[in-house]
Amino acid sequence: MRSFLSKALATAAIAIFLQGPLAAPILLPATAFAQAQVDDVASDEAIDKMNTYVDFLNRSLRASESLQRYESWVDMKKGPTGKERNVYGLYSLYDVRDKIAAVEQAANAEPKLPELDAAMLAYAQTYQQLAPVIEKANKYYERQDYKSDKMEGAKAFHKEIAALAPAFEERRAAADAALRVEKVKVDLASLNALEKAEGKKSRWHVRNVMLRAEAIMELLPSNEKPVVDMVAFKPALDDYASAVREFDDYAIDHPDSFHVFESAPASLLSKLRDIDEKLQKAKGDARKGAGRDLDWLVNDYNMMVTTSQSATTFAKD
Repeated sequence: MRSFLSKALATAAIAIFLQGPLAAPILLPATAFAQAQVDDVASDEAIDKMNTYVDFLNRSLRASESLQRYESWVDMKKGPTGKERNVYGLYSLYDVRDKIAAVEQAANAEPKLPELDAAMLAYAQTYQQLAPVIEKANKYYERQDYKSDKMEGAKAFHKEIAALAPAFEERRAAADAALRVEKVKVDLASLNALEKAEGKKSRWHVRNVMLRAEAIMELLPSNEKPVVDMVAFKPALDDYASAVREFDDYAIDHPDSFHVFESAPASLLSKLRDIDEKLQKAKGDARKGAGRDLDWLVNDYNMMVTTSQSATTFAKD
């Protein structure tokens, strides 16, 4: 299968988003805009808590990457046999003990976010069970011990990995989903606060259009999910299109408000509409209808994130 969306989408880290976007792999779910109960102000404590969680999720992503490497050469149902063409082993992990301690402290701190706190603690617990197994297995393969023990050690490690990996991935997905829900609330609260403080001026329009862009990028296909949920995709595209029209109208009425960034939202929308047409014909299956257009789209979006950071540098209002 060809690669669709990479995990290297640029988006906003929670605290930094209040000042401007920064790269991080946490994305918004499109449906959350309609569902979120939004406060006018996101508390510093809530933002600090979520940044702690993001930090751990980002750093511990290495375990998922290690499992993917392992699964690339091992039949997970049979385990290693010694007859594999290539033995790639796994990846070593980062030391995240301080980040786990920070997660445990954050989960017990105010404000309480019950679903997110519980999901993060469950994920941290499962990570601590899996990580030592991955580390030992990685060293085993680095030493090429399998050449001297006829894969006995490899088979033993596989039993542990196969038993722990599904729960690990399930709990990571649950933690990520819970974090996204809370992040939507924080981002929309910051948008509301900006509107109250400055009105719908240049900074508001940049932030608004980036939130909607981020949401629809989340719905694009990946290797894990090559079929797009077209029922969710249409309202997300319409929502982004509405934000772009507002942005463009403001830019026309206020020339030179957006440094470099001005044409980016409409350009991305145009490409999204092209992909939407192809996905509609393919009933959402990117393997039949998207092709390399997705690679260009991701590049454009990541550039848009970068340029949005300085988009209002020379704005007059």
